[in-house]
Amino acid sequence: MGADVKTGMKVELTDAAAKRIAAIVAKEDGKKALRVSVEGGGCSGFSYKFDLVGDRNDDDVAVERDGATVLIDELSLVYMGGSVIDFVDDLMGQSFQIKNPNAVASCGCGTSFSI
Repeated sequence: MGADVKTGMKVELTDAAAKRIAAIVAKEDGKKALRVSVEGGGCSGFSYKFDLVGDRNDDDVAVERDGATVLIDELSLVYMGGSVIDFVDDLMGQSFQIKNPNAVASCGCGTSFSI
């Protein structure tokens, strides 16, 4: 679980996401966290970007749970406040999914949304 003390915006990790992030980071030398950011573009206007990183930036908010860390920069947090990051493993495949209450539309790929 995590919250940004400055803005009060909160992003949560599910158990499944925390376990998967911890497992991925453990296998990658020099990587300590999963960075999630929001970028312009994508078929619905904005898209999520996922990167493994070794360092934390000054404007990052850390969301931590069960040994897993997700870093989100302050600008991306504006678009992601109230979101839940989950990891899904089903017949369609494995993926991180973000349930974002701010999104009014999203596309089939699950990584693009509009506000």
